[in-house]
Amino acid sequence: MKMSVKQLRAFLAVAHTLNFAQASEQLNLSQPALSLAIRGLEETLGGPLLLRTTRRVTLTPEGATLFPLARQLLADWDNVEETLRQRFTLQRGKVAIAAMPSFAANQLPPRLKAFRDRYAGINVAVHDVINEQVFEMIREGRVEMGIAFEPEPSDTLHFTPLCTDRFVAIVPKESTLACKSHVTWRELLTMDFIALQRPSAVRLLLEQELLRSGKKLEVAFESHQLVTVGRMVASGLGVSAVPALCVKQMEELGAQCVPLIAPQIEKRVGLIRLAQHQLSAAAQALAETIEQGEY
Repeated sequence: MKMSVKQLRAFLAVAHTLNFAQASEQLNLSQPALSLAIRGLEETLGGPLLLRTTRRVTLTPEGATLFPLARQLLADWDNVEETLRQRFTLQRGKVAIAAMPSFAANQLPPRLKAFRDRYAGINVAVHDVINEQVFEMIREGRVEMGIAFEPEPSDTLHFTPLCTDRFVAIVPKESTLACKSHVTWRELLTMDFIALQRPSAVRLLLEQELLRSGKKLEVAFESHQLVTVGRMVASGLGVSAVPALCVKQMEELGAQCVPLIAPQIEKRVGLIRLAQHQLSAAAQALAETIEQGEY
């Protein structure tokens, strides 16, 4: 038989007051029940902790040894209880999420603002990484969930769709393509093309879809960051194709966005987590906030 929190609270109340009547009142417990709890603790530990006479109550040497230890144990217990209560009620907590750059820089901030307005005590760590690293961080348990292009069917990952992202052309504002209602891939590929470097999912997706249409992606410039691609296009170095999620960002960088067809390339974007993983209360609340957004 092991000692219980109830027994430790009973002992601590008596040790503090050295009076069973006062301890009973403090704990809202009858004196027989209090005595029973103390006796049970003594039997568990193997000896007397209190000396009780008709006139007074004193601690045995073992009781004096237990007194500060019990106080610390119960303080730690109460801290754990309060911490978990605050986490379950979303007063405190922390959640980590990974998101591909096009979503992290454009669609995620408004959702984080809505989440923060409601759950000010929750800390959110955002990892802005390429699509493949989103999957990797989820599988390794470094984040609870991520936002990326839909992965191949898997028993390990669960995908909740948020939107379908369609690729658009980005061209310099002074380009002859900038004023068109739409641009074909044939037109776009006559110009210097600026692409994200491999193993970017955007780069691989474009290459695969163009190959199906009998086209080859010839690249003049490469960069790891979408922001850099946008600035290079705005500077007149060439053209590119990016997810429509980052149209606003590209326009702020000075590039012109034009619908892109023949072929029209699109892919679903969504929330990803481990299939068998139960999200923490904070992560679940963040996931619900993200899912409620307009895209």
